[in-house]
Order: sequence, then C-alpha cells, then structure tokens
Amino acid sequence: MRKACLGMVHQLARRDPRVIFMGSDLGPGTLDAMKRELPERFFMEGVAEQNLIGVAAGLALEGYVPYVNTIASFLTRRCFEQVVLDLCLQNLPVRLIGNGGGLVYAPQGPTHMTIEDLAILRALPNMTVVVPVDAEEMVRFMELTPDWPGPIYIRLAKGGDPVVSRAGDGFAIGRGILLREGDHAAILATGVLVNRALAAAELLAGAGIRCAVLNLHTVKPLDAAAVLELAGRVPLLVTAEEHGRAGGLGGAVAETLLDHPPASMPRVVRLGLPDAFTDGYGSQDELLQRYGLQPPQLAQTVRAHLQGRC
Repeated sequence: MRKACLGMVHQLARRDPRVIFMGSDLGPGTLDAMKRELPERFFMEGVAEQNLIGVAAGLALEGYVPYVNTIASFLTRRCFEQVVLDLCLQNLPVRLIGNGGGLVYAPQGPTHMTIEDLAILRALPNMTVVVPVDAEEMVRFMELTPDWPGPIYIRLAKGGDPVVSRAGDGFAIGRGILLREGDHAAILATGVLVNRALAAAELLAGAGIRCAVLNLHTVKPLDAAAVLELAGRVPLLVTAEEHGRAGGLGGAVAETLLDHPPASMPRVVRLGLPDAFTDGYGSQDELLQRYGLQPPQLAQTVRAHLQGRC
C-alpha cells in the first residue's frame, strides 16, 4: 500500500506542478525515480518532523500541495501542535501520509504502534481522515487528493494485504462502500479490518447468518447516510478497527447514531483495542489475534451478540 501511495505522488507530480514530496529520514531508495526526475520537488529532511510540518505549511501558503511522509506515530504525536496550528487552523492543503498505522510496528512495541491517531486527528477542525483498505483503493483515492480543500491524514497499512475493493465502486471521499449485503447484522470497518470483516461475513454465511459489510474508508467526514441506512434495517451493528476503541471509527459511528437516532436503535458493539498501551510484541496478525480482531473472532462476536450471550 505504501508503494502504491508514494508511486501515485510521483505520478501526480508529473501532471501537477503544485505537487511536492517531503519525507523525514526515510530509508534509502524512497521515491528515487521522482528524486531523479523532479529533484526540485523532492525534499528529504532529517529527524525533525515538527519542522517538516512547518516547512510544508509554508510551501502550501505559496500555492504548492505538499505530500509529507513518515512513521505515523511521529507524524501525529510528535507534530500534533504543528498540525493543529500550521495546517488545520489555516486549512492548508497538506497531505500527511502516516506509515504503519495501528499495529504494523508491533515488533517495536508501544512507542511505534499508532493506536490513537484516528481519534486525535478526527477531533481537529478542517482535517480529513482516510484509511484505504488496499493498494488499489489507495490509487483511486490518491487521484482525488490534489484538489481536495484542507489537510488530509492518510493512514497506511503494512502492505501486501489482499485486494478486496472493487474498481466498479469508484471512490469518493466521505462516501462508504457497501461490499456485502445482509440483514441479520452489519460490520462497519475501516482499513485492513475490512478484509477481515469480509472473511468473517463469509464464515457467518456458513451458519446461515447474513452479515453486511460496509467499508468506511473515510473516518472523517463519516458517511452518516450509509451508517443510518444500515442502522434502520439490521438489529446489530459491529464496528471493527485497528485502533483504540476510544474516539476512532466506533466513536464516530456512535456519535452519528446519537445525533440522528433511527426509529429503532440497533445494538452497537465497538471492536478495537483496549484503553491501554499494548504490552505485547510480535507480528501485526499476532496482536490482532490477541485483541479478537481476526475473522473467526469477529464472526464469533457477531454470533454471540445475535444469540444474546453478551
């Protein structure tokens, strides 16, 4: 997914003279082709992420569209004040590309795992938050970014994830995509949890349970209409995300239902990471298993709530 995203930055830069790439101490070889072809629009800063945001803001004020890329934990936690004051307050068209959101950096532990980024950035006025499901969806999304008003946070997954998005669905920022129909329950997911939600729905189908799957690739602005449409016809909504349960997708869905309550409120279950720093190391998949976010566990949770066992 990262390769697809950065490759699109290069493609966009070829077509649009406003597009600039900015990185913070990224590995050798990152966007070498763009560096050779468009050296005047390729910048690699040192380990100075806060300064990087300030420089990007200055370039945006001069009419450029900077794409800033570094590890998600540094881009969000370390740069929070600069993101608030330099980007959001001035509503500047800077694209923040966060490597390894969620549990991707599981081998490095809680200092590198980013499980609160959606919550803190969703709270900021003018910020758009997008979490594509796979590399092909990333390409469709990136085509829309040069002319989108205001800042965007783009959360990258590990890469190599199965392609479950469909070209025929297109992509619109702020519009969810219903990937599977169902009337017994619905899983509303974002990022890599979408492919796991689809696998869980297939397991549930084997037990006679028809479970819808809604890809909410845009966490802000959330597709309230799609959420409310499902809430009006299924008795159980389950949100699933590679993020803490506080303030992420589940919080956004719950707020939508409270602000616009359907005639018959479904049961809402928020699945994600607990309100604690992750204290385990391993792989992304191992930690997703630990926190009950792999397909068999998602399916079991849906079954249990439908059967009244929770």
